Amino acid sequence: MSEFENPVGTPRIWPVGALCRAVADALDARFNPVAVRGEISGFNRASSGHCYFALKDESGQIRCAMFRRAASLLDFAPRDGELVEVRGRLDVYEPRGDLQLIVESMSRAGQGALFEQFLKLKARLEAEGLFDAARKRELPLQPRGIGLVTSLGAAALHDVVTALQRRVPHIPVFLAPAAVQGAAAPAELVAALQRLYGLAEQGRPALDVILLVRGGGSMEDLWAFNDERLARTLALSPVPVVSGVGHETDFTIADFVADLRAPTPTAAAELVAEARSVWLGALDLIQARLSDALEQQLDRQSQRLDLAASRLGRPSGLVARQRLALSAQAQRLRYAAIHALTQCQRDLQQLGKAWPQSTQRGLQTQQQRLERAGLRLQLLDPSLVLQRGYAWVSNERHEAVTRAQGLVPGQLLHLHFSQGQADVSVTAIREKG
Repeated sequence: MSEFENPVGTPRIWPVGALCRAVADALDARFNPVAVRGEISGFNRASSGHCYFALKDESGQIRCAMFRRAASLLDFAPRDGELVEVRGRLDVYEPRGDLQLIVESMSRAGQGALFEQFLKLKARLEAEGLFDAARKRELPLQPRGIGLVTSLGAAALHDVVTALQRRVPHIPVFLAPAAVQGAAAPAELVAALQRLYGLAEQGRPALDVILLVRGGGSMEDLWAFNDERLARTLALSPVPVVSGVGHETDFTIADFVADLRAPTPTAAAELVAEARSVWLGALDLIQARLSDALEQQLDRQSQRLDLAASRLGRPSGLVARQRLALSAQAQRLRYAAIHALTQCQRDLQQLGKAWPQSTQRGLQTQQQRLERAGLRLQLLDPSLVLQRGYAWVSNERHEAVTRAQGLVPGQLLHLHFSQGQADVSVTAIREKG
């Protein structure tokens, strides 16, 4: 018995790698070659040239790998969302145990022509500026009325109405029903929008925003929202338009023209309807702040009033205090004047008494100084010295001669006595030894 055979009554134990190979063999024998039709999702071309993506539909998806040789034979560039038909073989990628489809050829499915139309219309309208961000408008914070375009039988209608009733039950909703699928849908959608435009332009009743919604589906199901006339009608809306068509991965021409795209119909309703509880909470906060500010202002004004009252008091009391202050100032002024006058009189009297005495003392002092000066002058009088037998000697230039040095024999000198003068001639010179 081999190592992989089952003993009786016990399950077979498989090594992981062997099980993956066995499953791959079973798939190959049961299904391969296989042809699959689905929508491309997550398409990625690696630097090696290999392509990796998934094929999906409403009920499932499968991983796909298209190696470089097969990818080089493609006559178009695959895009996400494109419906294609592929041929290949099912396999198991053993390192991860993943089921994958090895794609050997790919071609556009019937929807491929629709996708090409979508791309051409998108490029043309974009070139005309219908998708420009500059023409997009802000949604009103609190719309007075909400317009709604969708099918009466669509699940999107229930989702939107439920969300609006829960969040803003006080805001009126104006429904303009229209088909959202089929050949007649584009014309009905245009007519429904034009009816709402008429309400918005009249202003009675007020209508500030419009929702264009539909649930998910294939490109064929959503094709009505890729209509050129619908796109141009959306561009003429007098109020902001929110597009909530399909699921988050679905894109239509209406999404690009609308002022705002929402991933789902419910999300579109929530974008235009801030919950009433949020606004009520904001009002409560504003009211609390206003109340606090008012109380603080009243407190400050009360304090100012109390301070003014304490300063003012009773008018009669203020007048009385002012009178007392004036009386005290007048009394102090009177006393000061009397004191100053008395002091001046006393000073004058003292000055009158002291003036003669001061004058007499001054005269005596000056007389004494004059007598002393005269005495000093008498002592310095040279005639007194001459009277004691001395003589004053001068030369021919009348300069005083006080020493023998410098005299020469025969020099003429003049002698001045206390009475009279005499001229003499030097006969001999004797210096004091």
